[in-house]
Amino acid sequence: MSIDDTFRTELRTTKVLEGPFPDLNFDTFRSNPQDVFKNWFHEAVAAGVREPHAMTVSTVDKEGCPDARVLILKNVDSRGWHFAVKADSPKGKQLAGNGSAALTFYWPLLARQVRVKGRAVALPGEESAMDYAARPVASKVSAIASEQSEVLVDRRDLERKLVATREALRRDSMAGVEKWRVYAVDAHAVEFWQGNASRLHQRLQYVWSKDDCKWVKQLLWP
Repeated sequence: MSIDDTFRTELRTTKVLEGPFPDLNFDTFRSNPQDVFKNWFHEAVAAGVREPHAMTVSTVDKEGCPDARVLILKNVDSRGWHFAVKADSPKGKQLAGNGSAALTFYWPLLARQVRVKGRAVALPGEESAMDYAARPVASKVSAIASEQSEVLVDRRDLERKLVATREALRRDSMAGVEKWRVYAVDAHAVEFWQGNASRLHQRLQYVWSKDDCKWVKQLLWP
């Protein structure tokens, strides 16, 4: 057996969706996906899911290719699902150039997934500033000092940048705020997925109807 075959077998025998998991009644779900998401988030917290606010944020680069990374959810309100980026990072540039975005949450202890698709809209500058002000100093330092995703030729370059950034923040706690952006994904579709060991997963999708100005619920095939 080749190494590839061994790894394929290892993947096939790795346990997944062992359950049991709850059987849902989608008829009881609220009329808007934001409220449903908050309920599911609270249930994930109660179940002991680690970092339940972690999500995969997918954007589109200038070549039209998808790009994804994990970020932390900041808030959910009528405007959408919020997250923060550095404006000159790859994701910041992608959002400024093509606002299409998708978010994916996965809570394995509950076998639940939430998918959000829409357009990321930059929130007012004062909200970005409030979020920046609330960040711990160490988080500000790492965010501002880093030339995100650029090639780091010498580790000492990063160390020097960290020293300079700490000094700048010592003098002004809001240094670097001009590069901080908070976005909200204004969703046009949100899917709630409940996994099942039989693979007959339960799926409910909310689609925003522009004509009726309301959310429409749709059951999806597994």
